[in-house]
Amino acid sequence: MPERSSGWLRWLGLSAAVLAIDLATKAWASAALAPGEPVRVTGFFNLVLVHNTGAAFSFLAGAGGWQRWFFVGVTLAVSAVLLWLLRKDAANRLLALAYALVLGGAAGNLWDRLTLGKVVDFIQLHAAGYYWPAFNAADSAITLGVILLLWDGVRGARAGPDAPAGGSRTGK
Repeated sequence: MPERSSGWLRWLGLSAAVLAIDLATKAWASAALAPGEPVRVTGFFNLVLVHNTGAAFSFLAGAGGWQRWFFVGVTLAVSAVLLWLLRKDAANRLLALAYALVLGGAAGNLWDRLTLGKVVDFIQLHAAGYYWPAFNAADSAITLGVILLLWDGVRGARAGPDAPAGGSRTGK
């Protein structure tokens, strides 16, 4: 197999691992937790089973049902772009890692939307009476991937106008 093909397929394997972890943890949470009843783990961390028909922070959750297919379409379109970028930039470890994490997370939430019509969330962080909306492993992977993309962009911006577009293209 040519190096270019095998490189991006390895990153696709990471996306599959993120998907597997996400689906396994959601299955566990769905079986072990009662909906809406927090289980205190630490002073800042609860497990609580919630179902989100919207996007991040329950955006459009009460929109009446059409949002399910809207988010499915957006996820499929973004995933197609990520697959193309992953194949194109497979040699850049930072970018490929970021794309693979976002792709795996998107696949996990897409699976929920297609099979359940909603996304299973169960991780809740809180401090001083303030609660962050519940999230899942897919959301964590997406967030980490976006942080890495931003970091790559900042690194490229600091390198100056003669640096390759999109940050460091050397993968270092």
